[in-house]
Amino acid sequence: MKSINDTVLLNNKYKIPCLGFGTWQTPDGETAIKAVKCAIENGYRHIDDAAGYGNEKSVGVAIEEALAECNIKREELFITSKVWNTERGYEKTIEAFEKTLKDLRLEYLDLYLIHWPANAKQFENWDEINLDTWRAMTDLYKDGKIKAIGVSNFLEHHLKSLLDTEIKPMVNQIEFHPGMMQKETVDFCIANNIVVEAWSPLGTGRMLSNDVLIKIAKKYNRSVAQICIRWALQNKVVPLPKSITPSRIIENTQVFDFEIEEMDMVAINNMKYCGGSGLNPDEVDF
Repeated sequence: MKSINDTVLLNNKYKIPCLGFGTWQTPDGETAIKAVKCAIENGYRHIDDAAGYGNEKSVGVAIEEALAECNIKREELFITSKVWNTERGYEKTIEAFEKTLKDLRLEYLDLYLIHWPANAKQFENWDEINLDTWRAMTDLYKDGKIKAIGVSNFLEHHLKSLLDTEIKPMVNQIEFHPGMMQKETVDFCIANNIVVEAWSPLGTGRMLSNDVLIKIAKKYNRSVAQICIRWALQNKVVPLPKSITPSRIIENTQVFDFEIEEMDMVAINNMKYCGGSGLNPDEVDF
């Protein structure tokens, strides 16, 4: 990848920008509006949101204002949202999608994801629940209301049944950062032509104080954040960095004019777990 405008081809031939702007933990209201507008004004065309983040209405305002003020067409943006855990199942997913579309002030979504898989810890019929939710997403996709559909936080055993359906997942968005590569899941997705996105590519900020990454960042005269983002790109993963600080929002796009050498990629790939969300898709109870 050589530019923020470069794209990755999904298995339905729809294109997804190689770098996205995350909105998880971005406070609702003016903070979210300013952050998303700043991102779009500075070249981001891929905005990742979710109903569970509690800020979709503000993100919708930001998108609407940015389209009007930046002379950008809606088709130039790639907007993602996700169906939250309490809204799983066919009918609830349809209703949740319609609310998301209204809150974001959009006529369609580029990508819609199941935010978390139903798991065996909570449900005996977890696989059936996931399939019922996926059936709703499939119908929304076939109706043209969504350009691409996928999942988030799904492990291999959560994905298998979905791969036997009419429309296969196009994306799996997982926690991915140095010390947490989730190699088995990534390899399974690659083998099944599912694009992997990285939420929390900075490890909820904990990577920024890591000695190994600080040393490598100094070598390239870059920030640790830039190293983490570039590392994800070179691992063929779409990173979704988040910030509400304009200088960092811009800095996080400046990762296309250098390449991390192989020896440093290996060093980062081999890092042990050193921070992250601590959330396990098979253990979450929300």
